[in-house]
Amino acid sequence: MLPATDKSAFWMGVRGAAPFILVVVPFAMLFGVVATEAGLSVLETFIFSTTVVAGAAQFTALQLMQEQAPTLIVLISALAVNLRLAMYSAALTPHLGAAPFWTRVFVAYLTVDQSYACSVAAYERNPDWDLRTKLIFFFGTCAPVLPLWILASLAGALIGQAIPPALALDFAVPITFLAIIAPMLRTLAHVAAAFVAVILALSFAWLPFNLGLLVGGLGGMMTGAQVEVMLERRMKNLKSGEVR
Repeated sequence: MLPATDKSAFWMGVRGAAPFILVVVPFAMLFGVVATEAGLSVLETFIFSTTVVAGAAQFTALQLMQEQAPTLIVLISALAVNLRLAMYSAALTPHLGAAPFWTRVFVAYLTVDQSYACSVAAYERNPDWDLRTKLIFFFGTCAPVLPLWILASLAGALIGQAIPPALALDFAVPITFLAIIAPMLRTLAHVAAAFVAVILALSFAWLPFNLGLLVGGLGGMMTGAQVEVMLERRMKNLKSGEVR
């Protein structure tokens, strides 16, 4: 049985991620429905959601496969959509990087938008947490999201076309990402990256195989990195001026 402090950290993580259930479940069910309509079997849909665990990348790959896009384009596009997870990992490394290797492997598998957003925010609010507490909180954020993602996608695959169009489950896609992204736009670099990514993605929407998303994503990341460099340089200049 976990000590009281560990239980507290775990349930704090569960409570922090619990609101996302409202959008994760219909989002996952929608993927299950779309996947089976696209020709995947229930087993293939289940394996897809269990191994990839990345809704946006799964929808991207599925749409491109339906469009008969080359396999290389499907892989590159899905990886590009998931590039944000590399940034998530970089942000989590200062907090969880000292964990044992297999623990870090498990953390990498469980790192999704919801677990990242909740964990980073909690770590910033509680700088005195040790590694064990941070890990327990992180796993707590995964408890209400990951199992339901897999089970709901399986349910969507089983139900398939029996779900009436009136339910409009596709509302979960934009709401999920708005709920995650909006609170994270706290610096000029974040806002600039998001703005440029949106403008580029819309401007290059005419490109085949949704390659406009790649252009938008890469442009947004480059813009955010450049703005951060400029801001850091400005801060150094201000500090050096104060010293003088």
